Amino acid sequence: MSDWRTRAEITSDVVLFRYVPDSVERETPEVYIWDLDKTYLDTAFESLGGLWRTLRETAFQKRNVPGTATLVRALRDYWQETHQGRKDFPIYFVTGSPPQLERKIHDKLAYDGIYPFGLFCKDNLQNLTPRRLWRLTQQVGFKLQALLQLRLHLGTDLRQILWGDDSEADAIIYSLYSDLCSRRLDEKEARQILRHFKVVGQQVDTILLLREDIPAQDPIEKMYINLAIDTDPDYYLKFGRRVVPTYNTFQLALDLFQDQRLSSAQVVKVATDLMQNYGFGVDELQFSLEELVRRPVLADRTVEAILPVLKEQYLVRQDFELGTPAKSVVSRVGARIYELESVTEPWVPERVDYMRDDR
Repeated sequence: MSDWRTRAEITSDVVLFRYVPDSVERETPEVYIWDLDKTYLDTAFESLGGLWRTLRETAFQKRNVPGTATLVRALRDYWQETHQGRKDFPIYFVTGSPPQLERKIHDKLAYDGIYPFGLFCKDNLQNLTPRRLWRLTQQVGFKLQALLQLRLHLGTDLRQILWGDDSEADAIIYSLYSDLCSRRLDEKEARQILRHFKVVGQQVDTILLLREDIPAQDPIEKMYINLAIDTDPDYYLKFGRRVVPTYNTFQLALDLFQDQRLSSAQVVKVATDLMQNYGFGVDELQFSLEELVRRPVLADRTVEAILPVLKEQYLVRQDFELGTPAKSVVSRVGARIYELESVTEPWVPERVDYMRDDR
């Protein structure tokens, strides 16, 4: 663990480990960014005890959020198949874990068959002083700075798909990142919002300086929020319809299938993993499918394509029918569905009320 500083790019408490060269990063038009904690791994370091337990765990003691390893491998396989047989996979992970754990995290990901382009860690051990303990769980400044630093390494015309959870402020962080990249917020507004979320002065300056150096383009195509603490999905409507809260990886897989980032066979793999290894039953899978239709997230053509496959594999009952009919597609661009019938919320809102948290 003692050599991590020689392998990392360090800016304050933001620590980046890069595993591919600049040329590979810049030529990739689509990048996946996955928050590791409570979104991929079931980690806890909101307290000193949780941080200590996290430090002591071996790579193989780290537990996945149900189905995540299978889902990420499925994303990797589909991406490689549709990008002329490339063997890499443009995924980055962000974690509040300290950089001393980088080797363990990398070993765990390798065990799962995942080899990321990079990993961001938070140098939280420097916060283990009485005056800085509050910063252990303050992630807005850390994650925003990490995302903006990563944007500097990537190409100009970029699409990003991000994963987070509701135990922190990931939807706020990702939407702020989007607004900063697109310049929808001026400097005065940005400073006010960042200070509201307890981002300290020096880090505010760093974030705004980074913004000046990145392309004026909104790179985010979609954001997924794992409902780890069961927040009402309607809360996320204020961030626009490109933010999709999900209760489990089966719902993730269904939406990724709709966006043509997974095949139907890969959706089956995720559902089978949940049933065989995590105690999911047919009723839970049926509810998950129907809940996405009710919101509405899944279109009628998506349901028509996937439901026979699920029945064929006995992942839903043979006589299962939706209680609420799925909506038809109103607008799409290529493979991406952007609007369903009777849906009024914008894909990307012009302004988000960040100060109001009505969860």
